[in-house]
Amino acid sequence: MNVFITGGCGFIGSHLAERLVANGDRVTVLDDLSTGSMDNVSHLVGRPGFQYRIGSALDRPLVSELVDSADVTVHLAAAVGVRLIVENPVHTIETNVGATEAVLAAAAKKQKLVVVASTSEVYGKSTRVPFREDHDLQLGPTSHSRWAYACSKALDEWLSLAYAHEKGVPVIVVRFFNTVGPRQTGRYGMVLPNFARQALRNEPITVYGSGDQSRCFGHVRDAVEGLLRLVQTPTAINEVFNIGSTEETTIRQLAERVRVEAGSTSEIVTVPYAEAYAAGFEDMLRRVPDVSKLEGATGFRPRTPLDEIVRDVVADQRTRLAGETPMRGRPAAAAS
Repeated sequence: MNVFITGGCGFIGSHLAERLVANGDRVTVLDDLSTGSMDNVSHLVGRPGFQYRIGSALDRPLVSELVDSADVTVHLAAAVGVRLIVENPVHTIETNVGATEAVLAAAAKKQKLVVVASTSEVYGKSTRVPFREDHDLQLGPTSHSRWAYACSKALDEWLSLAYAHEKGVPVIVVRFFNTVGPRQTGRYGMVLPNFARQALRNEPITVYGSGDQSRCFGHVRDAVEGLLRLVQTPTAINEVFNIGSTEETTIRQLAERVRVEAGSTSEIVTVPYAEAYAAGFEDMLRRVPDVSKLEGATGFRPRTPLDEIVRDVVADQRTRLAGETPMRGRPAAAAS
């Protein structure tokens, strides 16, 4: 199989590329390195079947060339991270919608299969837990940039299904729920690597909001497995699927687990959303997926325990900290 991955130097993209190369597939990744990193795929460079291109998924001629040469396109390129989204809503909307349209238009020429990555964010402020793919979506007001990402990804889904129905493009939409694991950074507000980094440095672990909000954290390994199984499932075409763990934890409990795993003396402190982001920032109390549709179609559901996920992330952050050069004039951070 010849697979083209947009955003292939990112967190999920690099793990997907690694798995495909290990399977003997040919992989081409495209990334502008705005949030991705060549460090994520450096171990794949030079391996048979792997190649990379540095460029934007908004570059229509380049995207058209790469889609045309692939059997399957996995479209992962997007603006990511709550902080980036809140601070740069124009970039978020233009990148997400524009890049998706470029990929779908290229795929329409020869009806090439496209897997479009969406997000649990599209469920918005819904309280109908667990979230199922056919549930109504409930977004916040347009005056809050917090919802720009959710709206843009929902539009990506509608656009994908419109291309499927009107232009015959086979698509699969996957809604990822809080996917975590090695190689994820806390640069744009990803909670688990941030907690791990703070704990390993024995710094205060900062929990935004009350800490009572709950999430389900799934291992990136399971996300990749679910995606690849869907690609091999004919009945998945033109459907939407949740991919994520159903093991629920509060953010405060997550911070406590990280502190224990890191052997840290960090205190856990709460920071109001208004102080962390901006006045009027909204968050959801619970976000839990229903993955029965995924399991029914593929026989697979994510099952990696949260304790194992926390161990992997803490170990990854410990390695990262050990490899960093302390700034001149400052003591090295404790890696515990």
